[in-house]
Amino acid sequence: MPKEAWEMVSENVNAQILDVRTQAEWGWVGVPNMGLLGKPLILVEWLTFPGSQKNPDFAEQLETQMATLGFDKTTPLLILCRSGQRSRNAAKLLTSLGYNECFNITHGFEGDPDDAKHRGTVNGWKVDDLPWIQG
Repeated sequence: MPKEAWEMVSENVNAQILDVRTQAEWGWVGVPNMGLLGKPLILVEWLTFPGSQKNPDFAEQLETQMATLGFDKTTPLLILCRSGQRSRNAAKLLTSLGYNECFNITHGFEGDPDDAKHRGTVNGWKVDDLPWIQG
């Protein structure tokens, strides 16, 4: 859940957020404001934009960013996408690759759709009123 994820990254100096949405989502929808905690936001697309194809370089791109930031496979990663599906898949892959602590942020940034099939009204990072900025 987003609130629990924010608490964890706030309280655990080592915990980081990995946003696996697309560049378009980061720019148009917004991103968690990790600057409030003096932390970077790790951004690696799980699916590419445009096209929504699985990013074949996902693991390599993450490893490069992690190394640049001084993190490694022992760094706790809280993984975020729009609704919690891509992030769950990313967490499973990263765990299989030896990352010690990977957590899916259930409901993601925009949450589940409401009865009108609109996101951002039922649950998720934004609905929980957690810090975010327009990318």
